[in-house]
Amino acid sequence: MKIHLMTVGKTCSGWVREGLETYASRISRYVPFSIVEIPDLRNASSLSKAQVKEKEGELILGRVSDNDTVILLDEKGKEYTSVEFAREIERLLTRGGKNIVFVTGGAFGFSGPVYERSDGKLSLSKMTFPHQMVRAVFAEQLYRAFTIINGEPYHHE
Repeated sequence: MKIHLMTVGKTCSGWVREGLETYASRISRYVPFSIVEIPDLRNASSLSKAQVKEKEGELILGRVSDNDTVILLDEKGKEYTSVEFAREIERLLTRGGKNIVFVTGGAFGFSGPVYERSDGKLSLSKMTFPHQMVRAVFAEQLYRAFTIINGEPYHHE
């Protein structure tokens, strides 16, 4: 089983990329982990928000398999404490077989078909973050979850 973080667009900000790479390396100690970047749309400025979401949705759906567990990072998703999130990761991992794909959408969110395909939604906060920043924040929380699962001293309660 592998865990993937699928992102729409490249990670442009240097400090976000550095944080994402740091936590990706740490996560890889526990489970095979990869970052899958969906390329930015060409001529996106000539498209409506709905058209951008539809085209990005097609690219997302083209990269997931029927057997993947797909969880969208979405402001309308379920919120967890770090310990609760660790238990959810543990539950997903014990199911076996399926890869877990966490998806961050573009600036305008997800299309209807992507929501329909998803197996769940996760919110990192009631606050809104730039979609670039969410990548590093999520990676840190996933790393934290693995340290909680393994009883390591990273997380303090």
